Amino acid sequence: MVEDAHSTVRSLDPRGRWSELTQAERSAAYDNNAAVKNSPALIAERNDASGRMRGTLKSHLDLPYGERANNKIDLYPAANLDAPCLVFLHGGYWQRNSRELFAMLVEGVAAHGWSVAIPGYSLAPEVSLTDIVGEIPHALDWLAAHGASYGVAGPVVLSGWSAGAHLVAMALDHPRVHAGLAISGVYDLAPIRDTGLNNALKLTDAEIAALSPLRLPVTPKRLDIAYGSNELPALVCDSIDFHDKRAAAGAPGKLIPVEGADHFTILEALRRPDGILVDAVRRLLD
Repeated sequence: MVEDAHSTVRSLDPRGRWSELTQAERSAAYDNNAAVKNSPALIAERNDASGRMRGTLKSHLDLPYGERANNKIDLYPAANLDAPCLVFLHGGYWQRNSRELFAMLVEGVAAHGWSVAIPGYSLAPEVSLTDIVGEIPHALDWLAAHGASYGVAGPVVLSGWSAGAHLVAMALDHPRVHAGLAISGVYDLAPIRDTGLNNALKLTDAEIAALSPLRLPVTPKRLDIAYGSNELPALVCDSIDFHDKRAAAGAPGKLIPVEGADHFTILEALRRPDGILVDAVRRLLD
């Protein structure tokens, strides 16, 4: 059944005829906002909920971990200093959004006694993707050195959504990270250069080679890879291909299709205390 579903989505992946497509068609293959017709309402609800959560939860906000403007981290400590910590990296194709807009995710794992840390990072075109990727280890270094002072000292599970999932894959080898959960990510950057997204990113050949997880040696730590069954085929296939590459190398991790979820509603599975991705995060410490 799963193999049949994967075959079906591969048949719908426009990258199989990439050379025949116009740039507009290539851009549409990665345009999640256009693909999800009620995305403005979903985004507005997410942002409103995050504003409420960020203002009411026990927290330490806007802590600088680096010198750039977005190099700040929000910490939501659990009651127990040694509680596990979910570090979440936001999405937005490396050029949109901010850490403040994802505070609504705290309630999912916090209900199970976890801490949460949400780092921000710089955005294109102000900095390159190489710079962005390099900021995540700095945030994790800061957490390792200073987290205990703010009530966060337990094992870290690194998670991220969309562009954040790509950043998870790139930072999985950090010594502070026990395991990872990558949600709805892009793991091969080559097609991105052929879309409108590249207007801000300006990807080079060297960056595509060095920053595409599908083109790099596998990090042997456990990484679960999740995607929504109603997502764009290019993203679904990237998730399947990345999982298959890791599995072939003997790296641990599950492939988690979230049935009925699109690129935005999949976050509900990490937001709800009973969500399938909250369960997945907790099991990463087994």
